[in-house]
Amino acid sequence: MRPFEQADWDQVWPIVRQVVRAADTYTYDPAMTEAAARGTWLESPPGRTVVAVEGSRVTGTAKMGPNKPGPGAHVATASFMVAENARGRGIGAALCRYAIDWAREQGYAGIQFNAVAASNTAAVAVYRRLGFTIVGTVPRAFQHPTLGRVGLHIMYLEF
Repeated sequence: MRPFEQADWDQVWPIVRQVVRAADTYTYDPAMTEAAARGTWLESPPGRTVVAVEGSRVTGTAKMGPNKPGPGAHVATASFMVAENARGRGIGAALCRYAIDWAREQGYAGIQFNAVAASNTAAVAVYRRLGFTIVGTVPRAFQHPTLGRVGLHIMYLEF
């Protein structure tokens, strides 16, 4: 795990593109352009974008920062994406642990995920294992490409 460097984008963009175009986990527009993805995924301070690497190969990426500005800035948020051919090896969990540690070190009161598709059972299981709870579910708020409308969980870990 290390901070994102500009040269990483050539490997990060295919991961972001694949995840977004699959339209089965993120609420991003599946037609998102590379420019829009770059603007959305790359965090400016006080946030951070990181990559998971194996040798010189980027296998995953995460972004983290304040969940909301102003009176909500004491709660962090984060998002994670793992290359399709690297899934199931603990990379997503490692990225999440990194974000949790980072948020604690930065003095956040907790970390909130605003829109976890209920159908993304692997991610929900990882987040629960790492201490997150589902504090609410918006019914039928996510249009899954094969399952139809499924719930979106709001998940929280208080420090």
